[in-house]
Amino acid sequence: MAGEIPDLIATVRTGTGKGAARQARRNGDVPGVVYGGGAEPLPLSLDYNYLLKHLKAGRFLSTLFNLKVDGHDDVRVICRGVQRDVVKDKPTHVDLMRLRRTSRIKLFIHVDFENHEKAPGLKKGGTLVIVRPEVELEVTAGDIPERLVVDLSGRDIGDVIHIDDIALPAGATPTIKRNFVIANISAPSGLRSAESGEADEGAEG
Repeated sequence: MAGEIPDLIATVRTGTGKGAARQARRNGDVPGVVYGGGAEPLPLSLDYNYLLKHLKAGRFLSTLFNLKVDGHDDVRVICRGVQRDVVKDKPTHVDLMRLRRTSRIKLFIHVDFENHEKAPGLKKGGTLVIVRPEVELEVTAGDIPERLVVDLSGRDIGDVIHIDDIALPAGATPTIKRNFVIANISAPSGLRSAESGEADEGAEG
């Protein structure tokens, strides 16, 4: 279960329609709405600079948030759309969807690498080359893993770690339907140079 679901703070927006939305923008807010989850849609406002910070952090559309609104219970939401000004590219409206614990969603999950000291390849001076520091998984909202773990014990130079080598939580599946590479242990630069030189000499011979 994810230990750190970021908060998304909003306020209830008074009134609906284009007039209320324009008023929210004049107040320095971005209007929005949260819907789904068996409850009525709720019009919201988010502080413009606060929202912009989240957008610049990246992957806003694939991050699970804990929506906090005064007077309402916290609820898990995921963004289903951000409308932007066609000229200035500024956010003008946000659509959020409430999630039930059984909802299936796609999220990027961080990959951690453990037991570096137990990897023979790293002891020999090899380098851990991380190809995917995060992996997009389809998961159940009530069972989101905090991270994926790669055990480097016994890994040697030349070893390649694929997604199938990682034990995924029950019910979680990668969105990419192939056995893609997560990381590999490459040879020390000196050894790579020596091998390259030997190959060149062989070619000349």
